[in-house]
Amino acid sequence: MSASPELTAYALLLIVGFLPNEVWRVLGLVAVRGLNEESEIFLWARAVATAVLAAVIAKIVLFPPGTLAAVPLAIRLGAIACGLMAFLLVRRSVFAGVLAAEATLLLGASIWQG
Repeated sequence: MSASPELTAYALLLIVGFLPNEVWRVLGLVAVRGLNEESEIFLWARAVATAVLAAVIAKIVLFPPGTLAAVPLAIRLGAIACGLMAFLLVRRSVFAGVLAAEATLLLGASIWQG
């Protein structure tokens, strides 16, 4: 008896997509054990990661893909401002910032669409 096509697809996804990534994650955890989190290399890596994330967000806001392109730039920028304010007001909570920005974007888009 052969497996269903859905199970075969999930097994293939697990074997080809998930497991190879997990090997590198585990090796990374083993390699950095005992290193100081405040060392220069970690501070540099954190700064680079933050800069890349900021650049991706700026690109999405200024040159939006798909449906987001229908939302005016003012609403998109307002959502970022609200997200930043929530992040700062709620003790630097990333969750609060993302939630506030998303709520502002959805509310602004729904008002704009009418």
